[in-house]
Amino acid sequence: MKQLAAATVLAAVSFLSFAQSWGPRSLEELKQETIRRAERNLGPLAGIKAEDAREAMAGLKSLEPDEWAAAWSRVGERHLQRGDHYQAWRSFNVARWPSERLSPGKQRAYARALEAFQQYARSLAPPIETLRIAFEGAEIVAYLRLPANVRPAPLVFGINGLDSRKEEVIAQADAYLKNGVGVFALDMPGTGQAPILVDVGAERMFSRALDYLQTRPEIDAKRIVVQGRSWSGYWAAVMAYTEKDRLRGAVVHGVGIHEYYSPEWQKKAFSTREYLFDVYPARASVYGTKSMDEFLAYGPRLSLLARGMLERASAPMLLVNGERDSQQPIADLYLLMKHGDPKDVWVNPQGGHMGRSERWPDGKVRSEVVEPWVLRHLENRGQSPISKQATE
Repeated sequence: MKQLAAATVLAAVSFLSFAQSWGPRSLEELKQETIRRAERNLGPLAGIKAEDAREAMAGLKSLEPDEWAAAWSRVGERHLQRGDHYQAWRSFNVARWPSERLSPGKQRAYARALEAFQQYARSLAPPIETLRIAFEGAEIVAYLRLPANVRPAPLVFGINGLDSRKEEVIAQADAYLKNGVGVFALDMPGTGQAPILVDVGAERMFSRALDYLQTRPEIDAKRIVVQGRSWSGYWAAVMAYTEKDRLRGAVVHGVGIHEYYSPEWQKKAFSTREYLFDVYPARASVYGTKSMDEFLAYGPRLSLLARGMLERASAPMLLVNGERDSQQPIADLYLLMKHGDPKDVWVNPQGGHMGRSERWPDGKVRSEVVEPWVLRHLENRGQSPISKQATE
């Protein structure tokens, strides 16, 4: 309880620190870009109806964080009244974006997003199980969704990124479920309902989750692949080293493992237009830092080179990113590739963050690159492929 209370206090302090927008767009630019992304199903508006984006942006009067939260929360409440829990969750999830730690209104929106998601989850088959795993006097809140006819089921251990949440991870489980693979999802440190902030050694939270999963007879604990995305690609890489004997593989989708944490890169990335807005407040929120100087000094300790991991043996890794990523330096992918055990690598020469481009949108990268790799590494060696097992 003390740790949860501390997190609440931290969030309140953060509200004061980030009362103003950090851009990079003006109000009118933000409105136009938000609508454009909704029309094209681009993050963080993926899954949002274009007409909902137009409605929310028509009501947006300033760049204040609570203004954004209020504009989208009105859309979410309308969907709730109509009983559309999926669209309500999507709208509240955008309302709290990029982090519920940045203002009181965004924290309220996040609470409503969780409520709406739980209502939506009740309609799904197979169901989503909400887990509460004891951890250092607090708890790890996670989701588990298993295929109906495979026991014990292999598993994808999914971790959200900087501004996504575990709800988005578990909502994308269908591609795995239809292939007889379950999905476990939890919030990375410093985001959502995670009990701790990002720090050296915070991967112990994921180790505790693995400990728990090994107690579940419905899960094949010898067939688990961790899938990180964007910021959590870091955690997937860390787990490939620290948990190599308990993982079949690790997807490092978006690679920030060394240069990403340098003050020089951070200052450069603050101006990226790939990120919709408030990239610095979002990044600082996962550390809990209160000033730019503190933020810039905090990150370098996390470097995997500084932590001495790169030459260690690891679980198999898939490294994915775009050559033109303005949020995470492509140099980090090549650094990770050139050290330690051999790795599989997919780089889009024209791609931005996460390898996405017009020819390779997020969904195509997932379905044609990431998911096939995961399924291959989860196959029960010497037996039928997973997809055949699922239909038996």
